[in-house]
Amino acid sequence: MKFMFTIYHDENVLDAMPEKEMQALVDSAIEYAEEIERSGHYIASNALQRTGTARTIRVHGGKVSTTVGPFAETKEQLGGFFVIEAKDMDEACAVAARFPPARVAVIEIRPIQELTHSRDRRGLPT
Repeated sequence: MKFMFTIYHDENVLDAMPEKEMQALVDSAIEYAEEIERSGHYIASNALQRTGTARTIRVHGGKVSTTVGPFAETKEQLGGFFVIEAKDMDEACAVAARFPPARVAVIEIRPIQELTHSRDRRGLPT
């Protein structure tokens, strides 16, 4: 099964971290990705830029509106993600719990829902 775990953190906490401590956190995240790649769990991951670079798009009645920043005003912001392979939710939680920056973050884990089109690849109804 595929799972996504998203990493939420308080940008103010990260901003207050000494540069050396922040770099150690980044290094540990990269080493973790390499570790789970070797274990066969890794599919994809990346960090996100700060919320000030985000845009929120809404489409209502055919009109598009764009606002600066994330949709939710919260203490913790989405900072990155991993997509992993695991046999079940328990194994996915165990993999995510080893993510070193979890000590300054909140991790949310969800199974990925594989979507299928109502037509097969030849354009025929399934």
